[in-house]
Amino acid sequence: MVSEADSAQRPVRTSVWLEGKPAGRGRRSAGTGTDHPHGLDRDRITAVSVRLLDAEGPAKFSMRRLAAELGVTAMSLYWYVDTKDDLLELALDAVFGEVRVPDLTDEDADWRDQLRELAASYRSVLVRHHWVSPLVGRFLNIGPRSMEFSTAVQGVLGRTGLARQDQMGGLAAVFQFVYGFGTIEGHFVQRCADAGLSQDAYFQQAMGAIGGQSGYEGSFDNAEEIMAARGGDTVEEMRHRDFTFALELLVAGIEAMRDRAAARDRAAARDRDGHGG
Repeated sequence: MVSEADSAQRPVRTSVWLEGKPAGRGRRSAGTGTDHPHGLDRDRITAVSVRLLDAEGPAKFSMRRLAAELGVTAMSLYWYVDTKDDLLELALDAVFGEVRVPDLTDEDADWRDQLRELAASYRSVLVRHHWVSPLVGRFLNIGPRSMEFSTAVQGVLGRTGLARQDQMGGLAAVFQFVYGFGTIEGHFVQRCADAGLSQDAYFQQAMGAIGGQSGYEGSFDNAEEIMAARGGDTVEEMRHRDFTFALELLVAGIEAMRDRAAARDRAAARDRDGHGG
């Protein structure tokens, strides 16, 4: 166990974005007076990291594996990053760049549509890159693309009419829902890929196997009725229907809370005016 005194003596590692490692290619290696020989840069390293994480997942990801893919030695990578965590943080920020960010300067745009766009795009990233969700809470997420996403989310919530003190709660309700939904969906998609089955084939096999076990009959009869009622011919269609409906519930909830607060403020103003008269 590390003592508090030892922890205080060692600098806390915060973020790759605060470490000051070089980002460009062709920089001179310290003390050699020569250009770095491998022609690497952070963009190339990051792109290959994302590709490996998509293909093999974080468990198999390593400096050695990445170096082999780039055709360099593992030591070469340390000129650009200090640790494997740096690479994971760079890859995480890169995929946040895939989130479609609405134009917040468009004063005629409806905040509801912008919120739907952000939520749907964020969900797609979580599903497309199944390794992202475990890393979101692990790092500070202060890279340029992550910050652009965060700024857009806060900007849209600021247009909802929610009081300032309520906006972070609204943000948490929507985007923690999206995070949870996209995480489960992404893991299911990866599980299907690992099994070499389509989502529909995997779902049918899994439901058939579970439904055939004693003790599950009643529970799954009810679940099948619910799934039949919600509609959709495929697993993806059913999931999209669920996501859309749940998101609309949250949008309606934001509107209701905004209107409730406005009504409360009007009532308070009337009371003040009445007492004043």
